[in-house]
Amino acid sequence: MSKLRLTWGKCGDDGHWCDFLRLDLETDYFKDLKGVYVIWNDEDKVVRVGSGIIKDRIAAHRKDTEITAYENLKVTWAKVNATQMEGVEKYLADELDPNVGERFPDRTPISVNLPYGV
Repeated sequence: MSKLRLTWGKCGDDGHWCDFLRLDLETDYFKDLKGVYVIWNDEDKVVRVGSGIIKDRIAAHRKDTEITAYENLKVTWAKVNATQMEGVEKYLADELDPNVGERFPDRTPISVNLPYGV
């Protein structure tokens, strides 16, 4: 079975990973953007994965002290069709084993390319 190819979001002209706390979620780019996301720290330990409206989910996670207890957090995201989001989230949770989050969708995992270095 072939992997679903995702384009993972990055920041700046040089394409660096985005700072979780500083990413500007109010730009038009994020308006109604749905998909999956991965939050990790500078030790390449995945802290959280999820799916939904990206800016809403990231904004909510910024208020979660279980997540913000980790230092130097990075975030990336990818647009995913609504019918595939939970399957992709399930795959990411299975593969990346995040530290935070215990309930992940009870869906058939949909294989995707992982963000580089995570």
